[in-house]
Amino acid sequence: MNERASKNGVPPSVGVDVSGIEALLNRNLPEVFGEGDPARRRSAIQELYTEDCVLYVPPGTFVGHDALDKFAGDLRATHPHYVYTPHGSPQVLHNSGRLAWGSGPKGETPAYTGVDFIIARDGKIAALYVYLDSPPT
Repeated sequence: MNERASKNGVPPSVGVDVSGIEALLNRNLPEVFGEGDPARRRSAIQELYTEDCVLYVPPGTFVGHDALDKFAGDLRATHPHYVYTPHGSPQVLHNSGRLAWGSGPKGETPAYTGVDFIIARDGKIAALYVYLDSPPT
C-alpha cells in the first residue's frame, strides 16, 4: 500500500473534526428525514446543511435547502409512522462519513435499509448520497 502525506508531512485526515461529522450523520436521520414537523425539519436543515447542498437519491438530484426540505417532507408524508434507526456507528474519513440505517415502524424490523454518505464543508453537510439496499415499500 502506498501511503502519502500532504505537502507539510501531516496525513490529510489529521485535524478533521471527526465528532462533528459523526454528529451530522446521527442528527440528519431523525431531525431531517424522520421529522414530521415542517418548522423543526427546516430549522435542522439550515443548521446541518450548507445553503448550496446537494442531495443525491435514486429519484434524482436536489439542490439547496428548499429542494431538500420538499423531498424530505414528501418522503416523510408517505411513511409518517416510520423511524430511522442507525445500524452501527458512523465512519469518518477526511471530510466524509457514512452511516448505515434502517427505516420502518418503531420496534419492528426495518421495511427498508440504506447507507448515507456525506461530504462535509465548514462543519455542515455539502452533499448527501443515499444508497438504498432495497426500495421503500
